Amino acid sequence: MPTRFLLQRAAIVAASSFIALSAWAQVAADMTKAEVRKVDKTTQKITLKHETIKNLDMPPMTMVFKVQDAALLDKVKPGDKVLAAIEQREGTLIVTALMLAQAPSN
Repeated sequence: MPTRFLLQRAAIVAASSFIALSAWAQVAADMTKAEVRKVDKTTQKITLKHETIKNLDMPPMTMVFKVQDAALLDKVKPGDKVLAAIEQREGTLIVTALMLAQAPSN
């Protein structure tokens, strides 16, 4: 393959990776830091001690949330530090995404 073609492909891959990482960084920035207090798979609910939920203008507190997808609860356990995307739908607060917060590197 000509070098020019390979360089163009490399540039496209690099640009795509940068865009994907930038989008992911924005998603993570919009998420709320929290600590898992309880996981209830039977009722599909999670108790979080959360920081301010900016998109809902909600101050820090501990409360119970429904989860959009029960599979989210398989990823966490009490004591885990997480980032949560929380929305209000028809008067109910719902966790729509949940990921473990990255542990600080030493």
